[in-house]
Amino acid sequence: MTVVLLISALLIGCLLAVQASVNLQLTKAVGTPYGASTLQLWVAVGLLAVLAAAAGAFGALTGITDAPAWYLLGGLASPLYITSGILLFPRMGALAAGGLFVTGQMLASVGLDVFGLFGLPRQPVTLGILAGTTAVLAGITLIVRGQQPAGAPAAVPATGAAPPAPPAPPAAGGWLLLGLVAGAVLPVQGAVNARLRSVLEQPIAVALVSFVVAALTISVVLAALLVTGRTARLRLPGAGMPWWGWLGGACAVGYVTGTFLLIPAIGAAVTVALTVTGQQLASAAIDSRGWLRLPRRPLSARRGTGLVLLVAGSLLVQLI
Repeated sequence: MTVVLLISALLIGCLLAVQASVNLQLTKAVGTPYGASTLQLWVAVGLLAVLAAAAGAFGALTGITDAPAWYLLGGLASPLYITSGILLFPRMGALAAGGLFVTGQMLASVGLDVFGLFGLPRQPVTLGILAGTTAVLAGITLIVRGQQPAGAPAAVPATGAAPPAPPAPPAAGGWLLLGLVAGAVLPVQGAVNARLRSVLEQPIAVALVSFVVAALTISVVLAALLVTGRTARLRLPGAGMPWWGWLGGACAVGYVTGTFLLIPAIGAAVTVALTVTGQQLASAAIDSRGWLRLPRRPLSARRGTGLVLLVAGSLLVQLI
């Protein structure tokens, strides 16, 4: 049973890479990344409502009036993370964007533990944390610097994929910072949602509250951008959008629900380490094979070394 749970954690981590990739198809179909994020989050709310009804979790929502207001704010991380993925994946590729997310996750996790933020118990700085953080930073540096420079041979498209993107220039500092921040908000979201769970007790009810907050937030942002003309008008998805372009919401629900269920079974450290590993391995596969209609970016020696360091650093931070 333990082996099944460990494999499940790896697969659940893969969902984050798949989620960001399929969301690009929804963005192309509706014409705006903010519209795609809004649709995906409301799909997730609908799926979670069905799960909550099946599990009898709606009754737990009555306890929400006992929760401090900030316990409800964990959902604010989801629209930032999802929209960042839509913006970064076509610019940087799945591996580099996913690597930035993982780096942000690891640095924020260390900060939460070391400083005991959001009610978490303080943890001492260990050799594993120092070595792992160093490896993560070295790994993401190699991955980002391993991006194809201007003038390099064009990426080879996979069968059925869109034409290859032009060689990517080195990522601008603003995009790098966005990737780090988007990753960093995930462990903060987990810590805030853990506080909400201490009140509601039912994991699916917590996930539903989190996604409702996320969907309402991005809906307000989308409305403001539409009114001010700062994003394109929404289009109805046409026949060119693949059916799997709607799966981003299901991936989000699977990740959130799966991690809630795995943490009590195998522990938070093992869950985080394995889901992060799965996320990076899936990102590398999507990049190198050109899956999900993304341009194919072969895994160079430098980027491969960066991937190994990133995964090894994540395991060191969480498990030692």
